[in-house]
Amino acid sequence: MTGPKAYLIYSSSVAAGAQSGIEECKYQFAWDRWNCPERALQLSTHSSLRSANRETAFVHAISSAGVMYTLTRNCSLGDFDNCGCDDSRNGQRGGHGWLWGGCSDNVGFGEAISKQFVDALETGQDARAAMNLHNNEAGRKAVKGTMQRTCKCHGVSGSCTTQTCWLQLPEFREVGNYLKEKYHRALKVDLLRGAGNSAASRGAIAETFSSISRKELVHLEDSPDYCLENRTLGLPGTEGRECLKKGKNLSKWEKRSCKRLCGECGLAVEERKAEMVSSCNCKFHWCCAVKCEQCRKTVTKYFCVKKGGQRVRNESASSRRKNLRLRKKH
Repeated sequence: MTGPKAYLIYSSSVAAGAQSGIEECKYQFAWDRWNCPERALQLSTHSSLRSANRETAFVHAISSAGVMYTLTRNCSLGDFDNCGCDDSRNGQRGGHGWLWGGCSDNVGFGEAISKQFVDALETGQDARAAMNLHNNEAGRKAVKGTMQRTCKCHGVSGSCTTQTCWLQLPEFREVGNYLKEKYHRALKVDLLRGAGNSAASRGAIAETFSSISRKELVHLEDSPDYCLENRTLGLPGTEGRECLKKGKNLSKWEKRSCKRLCGECGLAVEERKAEMVSSCNCKFHWCCAVKCEQCRKTVTKYFCVKKGGQRVRNESASSRRKNLRLRKKH
């Protein structure tokens, strides 16, 4: 289905999918120097401020994946009259001891509709447009590549002589993790200079991109130094960013965030104490109210600061404590 009718039916799912892609981007890069700022999340084709680096590649891939994922999920939930289970392989042998059956999530539907909406944003025919389209496709491949097989056993007295299996969408976090790995291994294509809109250039661009696996992310430019503020590019730098040093269930990547955001960017780590107030010891009173106490807890947070600024703040705090002790004596 295409045209105005398709727009009315699918637009809310497309918007929700794009939003889920943005949220996943922010989660995946929360403790990176580039942390998926709002400025980077516009998918318009040829803004003069748009880069063609690996971060742009990830934004296109995760947005495309989010749209496809949401359309597929909403199809399975029965939100669309023209879409149902993918039973195209039902009854066929899938492997030793199992057959395709059940109700597989219809990723073919999600892929087709998301392609109509997301790829339509690309109107150019140059290297940058080819890069964006390639990364859109890589995002869709990520959804298909992370589908999970679920099986049900059949047999006498609880035995599992044969199984019926179908494919289900994973949690979207799995798609995000998959694409983050692809981001780290993204391929640079050296085509930006001199690759215009002539027929010869378009042919060279198409040939180059067709030789690269559609599962891989690609970029045309190197990334800037995200340690430093760059107002022209809209980059805030890492000064003032929070980082993590201690805490339960932190990944190695999170534990190294202070080194990555502060130390390797020539900044110091400043420890700050903050008081958090939250509801606690809540009790239900019949009928019908919940009453809670207010609990206060001091937490330690860490921030990236200029090396000189940290010393000045520490000396200022020490001076205030000293003056307070002198006033108490008098």
